[in-house]
Amino acid sequence: MAEITQEELNERVAILRRFKSLLEEQRGKFREYLTVLEKQQDSITSENPESLLAHTELEQQVVKNIANLQKVIVPMSKMYKANAGNDASIQKIQNELSDLQDKVLKQNAINRDLLKVHIEQLRAQIAGFKNPYKANRSVYANVQTQNVATMVHVEV
Repeated sequence: MAEITQEELNERVAILRRFKSLLEEQRGKFREYLTVLEKQQDSITSENPESLLAHTELEQQVVKNIANLQKVIVPMSKMYKANAGNDASIQKIQNELSDLQDKVLKQNAINRDLLKVHIEQLRAQIAGFKNPYKANRSVYANVQTQNVATMVHVEV
């Protein structure tokens, strides 16, 4: 096995530390995302539109943060693997990330299904609404059923 210089060793350690910190940050973001999704589920079931909107906006921010973080992690992962990286703590974090991603996907599917049901219920309610003015003639209608004067004669 070839000897590595202190500089190469320091570089490998720096890559390992940076990669590990990025993975830990991503793990934290996924935990945050899962929490938001769980609270969003509560908002859906309680039919609270303001809370649902707030959670949806928060969800979009967290997803954006995860995507931005992923842009850094992918090249860092390649550098880590190229430098013969094989650290047990990195593998543990990656496994936790994988589990969190699965939980996020499942929670997201639950929320989508709940929203579909809720939307169908709203559509049924809307279809059931009756317009009480449907049979009445509108005052704005252009159709005239009575003879109405069209000219007025004014003398001064």
